[in-house]
Amino acid sequence: MREVVLDTETTGLQADKGDRIVEIGALELINHIPTGNTFHSYLNPMLEGEMPDQSFNVHGLSTGFLSDKPLFSEIIESFIKFLNGSKLIIHNAKFDIGFINQEIQRLENSNIDVYKRLPFKELKNEYVIDTLEIAKKLYPGKSVSLDSLCIKFGINNKRKGSHGALIDSEILSEIYLELVGGKQPDFQFSKLNNEAEGNYSKNLVRKPFIRKLPLIDNRLSHREKQIHARFISGMKKNLWY
Repeated sequence: MREVVLDTETTGLQADKGDRIVEIGALELINHIPTGNTFHSYLNPMLEGEMPDQSFNVHGLSTGFLSDKPLFSEIIESFIKFLNGSKLIIHNAKFDIGFINQEIQRLENSNIDVYKRLPFKELKNEYVIDTLEIAKKLYPGKSVSLDSLCIKFGINNKRKGSHGALIDSEILSEIYLELVGGKQPDFQFSKLNNEAEGNYSKNLVRKPFIRKLPLIDNRLSHREKQIHARFISGMKKNLWY
């Protein structure tokens, strides 16, 4: 089973009012285990002026840093190829999916050739698993941000101040495993090991013990026998005499 954990960073919170994606990060899971296969790209949002302070304080990406990065139109085809129709694991999926779909729709006017080549024109919700919604159902009334869930599950929060799309995807992959039932792959391996040990035990053949040097009939001296008899006779109850 292949899944893709996904996160984005943006210039703001409103895709339908001109805010743009500035970073996309995604990683591949096979049977809930990260394979090391990832997709990551910073994007030039073509902003006029500086990055809004509120957004910069979140991800630390300036317009100067992003000025030489690729446009969305230059990475969308390789991004879709990486997704490859897999289920998407996203925290607050409505936000990220909304931004990606808005960027795709912009291509219809800004780069029609790329737009026409795309195998689909939007990411659909039926292919998305929203970990925020899962966490809300499991822990009603509690904080279910990535930071809070890291603390709850004892997961190493790899951020160093700022958010990052790929780092957040790595964190989310660990949180997702906890939300869907913990380390099931490890359980399966333990089960297989136990079964293997059981099969090994069944195949063992018990061999009779044969002493190399047989015991002699009279191992105790006459004096040792007398001492032992006096000790036993002093007991109120015994099983030997």
